[in-house]
Parts: sequence; C-alpha cells; structure tokens
Amino acid sequence: MFIKFYIKPRKGVLDPQGRAVAENLRSLGFENVKDVKVGKYIEVFVEETDRDKAIEKAKEMAKKALVNEIIEDYEFEVVED
Repeated sequence: MFIKFYIKPRKGVLDPQGRAVAENLRSLGFENVKDVKVGKYIEVFVEETDRDKAIEKAKEMAKKALVNEIIEDYEFEVVED
C-alpha cells in the first residue's frame, strides 16, 4: 500500500512562497489570480495489508514527522497497489 499526503498552510498563515508564485503569475498576465497556497505532496510506501492499520500509521506519521499542525493542514489517502 502507499499513502498519499497532501499538506498545505493553514488558512490565515503567512505563505511567502505562495505569495511569490501569485505575484509571478500576475506579472505573466494572469491578472485573475487572487491567491496561491504552496504545499507538499508526499507518498509513503508501507508494507501493510490491513487498511485500518495503514490509516493509523498514516496519522502517526503525520503527527510525528510530516506535518507541523500549528501551521499546516493535511489530508491523506491510503491506496492499495
């Protein structure tokens, strides 16, 4: 199985990288770009056959290593290969 993590800055948290991307897009003629959030996409492959255990491992990985829950929100999905 593998776990897909989607991590992005929380609403209201300053995102300088997103701001830079938005400004660049506007300078290239995309005037209708209002805001950009830059996040992370992470795939973790696990040797697990039990989907519920994979979900629990994903939550643990996120909390302990992948996500700063003070400034980031995240979602994940478990995909069977």
